[in-house]
Amino acid sequence: MAEIQVDVQARRFQERIDAEVRIEPKDWMPDAYRKTLIRQISQHAHSEIIGMQPEGGWITRAPSLRRKLILLSKVQDEGGHGLYLYSAAETLGASRASMIDALHSGRAKYSSIFNYPALTWADIGAIGWLVDSAAIVNQVPLQRCSFGPYARAMVRICKEESFHQRQGYEIMYTLATGSADQKAMAQDALNRWWWPSLMMFGPSDADSAHSSQSMAWKIKRFSNDELRQKFIDQAVPQADILGLEVPDTELAWDEQTQHYRYGAIDWDEFNRVVRGDGPCNRQRLAEHKRVHEAGAWVREAVVAYDRKHQDQSDV
Repeated sequence: MAEIQVDVQARRFQERIDAEVRIEPKDWMPDAYRKTLIRQISQHAHSEIIGMQPEGGWITRAPSLRRKLILLSKVQDEGGHGLYLYSAAETLGASRASMIDALHSGRAKYSSIFNYPALTWADIGAIGWLVDSAAIVNQVPLQRCSFGPYARAMVRICKEESFHQRQGYEIMYTLATGSADQKAMAQDALNRWWWPSLMMFGPSDADSAHSSQSMAWKIKRFSNDELRQKFIDQAVPQADILGLEVPDTELAWDEQTQHYRYGAIDWDEFNRVVRGDGPCNRQRLAEHKRVHEAGAWVREAVVAYDRKHQDQSDV
């Protein structure tokens, strides 16, 4: 009898999804839907927080006060994005502590792109231009995600990511139209960040363990390959404006499909980085653990403060 009831609930749930009715935290949902969302949203949150590191290291080294202020604002935005997303995941019953523990233990992942080093100031431009452009392509459809809190969080996040992308492109434009050394620096950054940016969208659809089900539940609206193609079609003309060359000898415009053809992605590298063997995996995670442990007293103080005031209100 219980199994029949669950089947009926599952059918009604899918009917709501198909009718574009948002799912809210108190609504019935399949356990697999809940787990998928917790995995995806927490991974997204971890990516925002870990992503503060490569850029945060350049705040004091930015070439002008204006650049420092802009970069500081961007890094603060990313911290806020992480908080919005952790809060969205908490509505599904996941605790902040359990999500952080999963990250530190390696059970949870974050975007592979943040395991690459920011070697020069041009890397900050490339991150803003390429990485945040890829994030926008991926995240704009999430504003129509079937889970309400996630979709609503993405509205503000996407607006702020658009600012981040323009900040990065402006840096690249300034360098690309500057001296020969500056243009060479910009080209070097593009060379190193292009392929990892394409990997951000995840494996091709046939090799993705979660893509088809996420699309059936309308957590995702487009496949990994569709999103990757959209990013490439947008980024290549932008590189042309900069006078920079995309590091792909097979890149070519296809008149028949009206899309750019591109070369093979090194998925062995992607899998190696995801498994923890990228250039900065250990460094990024160790820094997060260090800061998390150093901030334990702040969290304890907040809990004590809240408990004290709760006790007073109960009197």
